[in-house]
Amino acid sequence: MSISPKALLDNHGVQPKKSLGQNFMHDPKTLEKIVAAAAVQTGDVVVEVGAGAGALTQALADAGAQVYAIEVDERLRPILEERFDDHDQVYLVFADILKTDIPTLVGDADYLVVANVPYYISSAILWHFLESRRPPLRMLLTMQYEVAERVISAPGAMNLLAIAVQFHGAPRIVSKLSPAVFWPRPHIQSAIVRIDTHADKPVDVPSAPAFFRVVRAGFSQKRKQLRNALAGGLGVKARAAAELLRAADIEPQRRAETLTLEEWARLTRTLAQSERAL
Repeated sequence: MSISPKALLDNHGVQPKKSLGQNFMHDPKTLEKIVAAAAVQTGDVVVEVGAGAGALTQALADAGAQVYAIEVDERLRPILEERFDDHDQVYLVFADILKTDIPTLVGDADYLVVANVPYYISSAILWHFLESRRPPLRMLLTMQYEVAERVISAPGAMNLLAIAVQFHGAPRIVSKLSPAVFWPRPHIQSAIVRIDTHADKPVDVPSAPAFFRVVRAGFSQKRKQLRNALAGGLGVKARAAAELLRAADIEPQRRAETLTLEEWARLTRTLAQSERAL
C-alpha cells in the first residue's frame, strides 16, 4: 500500500506551501484515470510538472513511461530521491518549469505532458509548452475548473488563452474532480483537461507571431468594439482599423470574443497584405 502525501511530508517535516499552490493528489482511482486519459504506453516519454510527493510520478512509471519529473521545491528532493532511487526510468529535475527548455531536456524524442499543475501558473505553463519550438504530442493537465472552461470556450465567449490553446491543439474536459482527491483540499473545483496538439495548424496564417500580434491587439481593450481595440493595439487610427476589418469581411462593431479562429486568421492575412502594400 502506498504511503499518503501527508504522511510522506510529515515524516520529512515539510508543510505544503500556499505560495507554490501545493495540493497533492493522493486518490489512486484519479491517478489511474489520468494515466488512462493520457493514453500513456510503455516507452512513452512523459514530462511531469510539479512532481510533489511523487504519486503521479509513480503511476506514470508503473505504466512503463520514461518520466522527467520536474519539481521546483527543493524541500521535496529527499522524498523524491528516496522514493525513486531504484527507478531507472524516472529522471528527477529540480527546476522552474518556466525556465526549463523542454526540447533540450528530452532530446529528439516525441513527448507527452502529464501533470497536476500549480493552478496559479496553469496559463503560463500552457503557453510555455504550446509555444515551445517542439510542442508535446498531447497534454493531460489537472487545472482549476474555471480555467478549463476558458480553454474550451467557443466564439461568443472566446479569450486569449482559448485562442492560443485552440490554435495549437484540440482541448476537451475529461472530467471534473472532487476536492477530496487532493491534500490539502483546495477551495475550488478542478478538472482534467486533455489537449491533442495539431500536426498542422488549423488555420492559414503568415506566421504564429503575426497571428498572435493581431489577436493580442484585438483583446488589448476589453469590452470595446474591435475597431477601437485594434486601433489601440496596433497603433493605428480607428478609421484604418475599421477599413482593415471590412477588408477581412468582419464588421468593425464586433467584439474580440465573438471571432472564430478562421476570422482571426483572415484578419492576420489581410493585415499582412496591407503592410506589404505600404
